[in-house]
Amino acid sequence: MKDQYVGDINDYRKYALLRALSAGGANRIGVCWMMTPDDGGMDGGKLAYLQQPSRYRPYDSGLFDILDQAASAPGRRRLKAIEDSGAVPGAVYHNDLLPDDASSRQAFMDACASEFRKIDLAFFDPDNGLEVSLRKGRKNSSKYLYLDEVAAFYGSGKSLLIYQHFPRMERSEFVGRCVARVRSVAPGTFLWAFTTAHVVFFLLLHPESPSRLAFAAMTACERWDPEFITGRFLGCEP
Repeated sequence: MKDQYVGDINDYRKYALLRALSAGGANRIGVCWMMTPDDGGMDGGKLAYLQQPSRYRPYDSGLFDILDQAASAPGRRRLKAIEDSGAVPGAVYHNDLLPDDASSRQAFMDACASEFRKIDLAFFDPDNGLEVSLRKGRKNSSKYLYLDEVAAFYGSGKSLLIYQHFPRMERSEFVGRCVARVRSVAPGTFLWAFTTAHVVFFLLLHPESPSRLAFAAMTACERWDPEFITGRFLGCEP
């Protein structure tokens, strides 16, 4: 995640999903931004939706207004604005910069785990998504969430929501590959995929999660039309 992304259309969908899963704060969410420095690029410029309130505001009017204000001036496009707004009720935020080097990254994840002791759902927001062939500790490895980190948080009894950007390949095949990878490190998970125009969010519900979290996930699948977010339950495998 970068400050330059704050308020764009992907952000809107992301927070709308988090708000739905929080169920008004009944499910406590930990947000691990996996923050990286702004790179001066054009990513995060997808703000045209804010000029179409009749089309986009009904999806979540309160959230739309928060993001409209946050994106109204470059100086306001900061994650701190989202945290302070209460956009995700009762959320706990881990907002340190995520370093590339392996030892500092481990310290980052250890601190995150400590802060998330009492949450129900941990959301990980890497720039790109799940790990690729780039070894942890190498330059730009901070853009990815690694499978051993998924395993560690899931193994501690936490449910996870993971941001995943779509690469340039056939999407159903890509989703299938991701599903197989997360299942390999999260045995017994109840798995959902929430798909949007540009990204997919994988929800891994731990078998010991409160039933209200599963109910929120099922309700979220019926909440929006496919133009905004499409939710699908992918089942549970032993």
